[in-house]
Amino acid sequence: MNRKLVFLVVVGAFVALLPFRSPAPLIYSPGEGWFYEKFGISSKWQRDRAKDQLDVAEQAFTNRDFNVTLQASHRVLKVWPLSDYAPRAQYLIGRCLETSGRDEAAFNAYQNIIEKYPNSKNFQEVLARQYEIANRFLGGEWFRLWGYLPFYSSMDDTAKLYDKIVSNGPYSEVAPHAQLQIGAAREKQKDYDDAVKAYETAADRYSGQPQIAADALYREGVAYQKQAATAEYDQGTAAKAIAAYTDFSALFPDDKRVPDAQKAIVTLKAEQVRGNFAIAQFYEKSKQWTGARVYYNEVLQLDPNSPYTAQAKQRLEALKPLIKNPPAN
Repeated sequence: MNRKLVFLVVVGAFVALLPFRSPAPLIYSPGEGWFYEKFGISSKWQRDRAKDQLDVAEQAFTNRDFNVTLQASHRVLKVWPLSDYAPRAQYLIGRCLETSGRDEAAFNAYQNIIEKYPNSKNFQEVLARQYEIANRFLGGEWFRLWGYLPFYSSMDDTAKLYDKIVSNGPYSEVAPHAQLQIGAAREKQKDYDDAVKAYETAADRYSGQPQIAADALYREGVAYQKQAATAEYDQGTAAKAIAAYTDFSALFPDDKRVPDAQKAIVTLKAEQVRGNFAIAQFYEKSKQWTGARVYYNEVLQLDPNSPYTAQAKQRLEALKPLIKNPPAN
């Protein structure tokens, strides 16, 4: 049983066994969590018209009375779900939750606006707020259990938040940045394959935005380079990193990161040479002379000026008679 499940069972048992009296009904809203609706004050915040009810919510929010804001806003959505005031009520719920530090619930509240009220005048701001929430999770904020208890950090769940933002408005102002951040989250997971895919998507989809395309191509090279470093003798991934850095340098020669890209190419080529030389030695020790010759030649082709060049040439000369007249077993 994993640790999260054990924790859930323990907390659930504790709550179930703890006697308490609730002074007010606990109201649940899907995706947004729970809030209390207090007894004895309904006449103070309940209204008979949608506009008046929203005014109560607005004023309560201004006064930082978030409990009344939530109650009044939820009443607008419950009693007048199709009114012109419903999108603003849903927005206030999101703002309340976000201000209270309940970011995941706030993200879901904003998502309700996207899905139920796509023509809301707050559409762009809602996407921007979702983006800022996702950034906080990327920075290490924990997702909450039952919307309240900080429980775990997850780059997988964070990447999914960014993906929702992109799906909500693929060509919105924040979508290109969200697409890049999907890659950043995957990199933090060390899931370099998915990071590269995210950056490739950003480079292709937003090729008309030079800064985004440049960032995507450079980060693609970085992700490939990190992946190459995790796999022994992964010459194919190193070559992809070199190709990404080369394309980046050619397409965006004035970018201030070009010198870094060039240095990375030199480092990667040196690693390729070292890797090929090591593979050649492995084949030679295994008496697979032809295979060894292939990789020693690769060392010479990759970098004739490498420190391994002289040794590779010596070994190639030594292999000639062995390949021509292989010794009997």
